[in-house]
Amino acid sequence: MNLKLKVWRQKNAADKGKFVTYPVQNISTDMSFLEMFDVLNEELISKGEEPIAFDHDCREGICGMCSMYINGRPHGPLKGTTACQLHMRYFKDGQTITIEPWRAKAFPVIKDLVVDRSSFDRIQRAGGFVSVNTGSAPDANSIPVAKNIADAAFDAAACIGCGACVAACKNGSAMLFVSAKVAQLNMLPQGKPERKRRALAMVKAMDEEGFGNCTNTSACEAECPKNISVENIARLNKDYILGLFC
Repeated sequence: MNLKLKVWRQKNAADKGKFVTYPVQNISTDMSFLEMFDVLNEELISKGEEPIAFDHDCREGICGMCSMYINGRPHGPLKGTTACQLHMRYFKDGQTITIEPWRAKAFPVIKDLVVDRSSFDRIQRAGGFVSVNTGSAPDANSIPVAKNIADAAFDAAACIGCGACVAACKNGSAMLFVSAKVAQLNMLPQGKPERKRRALAMVKAMDEEGFGNCTNTSACEAECPKNISVENIARLNKDYILGLFC
């Protein structure tokens, strides 16, 4: 298949940036979206041109590195799918595809499609851990946990921190990410002693990073490649209020 790519090129955060159009030909429908980019970059390098910078690591949908807007949607048109797991068979021959980086104040562009998401790391360091002594692995597993609680905590822990929730939100809010990282610990017995402190600390860190507020439009859940539920935001709000007044 033959395609026309409109790719955002930007040298650094200070550069204005612009869209550049690239034709790509003879693309296999079995290729992933990132493999298609590999083909384009090989062509650019062979011509002596600067390749397009984009993030990737595992290419298995579990690291969250492949963050990019594809035709106006984070990670592309398929629900519950990362860009690296999106295949070219979901596009049409001759189609124009527009690719952009995440657009958020807290995610400054490093180069082209690569943004700095270290703000998520700083939020995680503020409270996304258990510091109390929970014993060894067998000891921890001996603590009874109701199945519905364990399942909900596991679902929250599926968050890969890609930032699609921020990119999808009209306010650039990180509430879905933060709530998932809080919920995966706060719902379990091992995390409950620090429940209120964790919620307060991580929300404070989120605000300091410049993320916007949540207005409950659920765009984050709709575009999350791991289908993280906005129910976690409700849980975070409850824990945050408890931390403030209890």
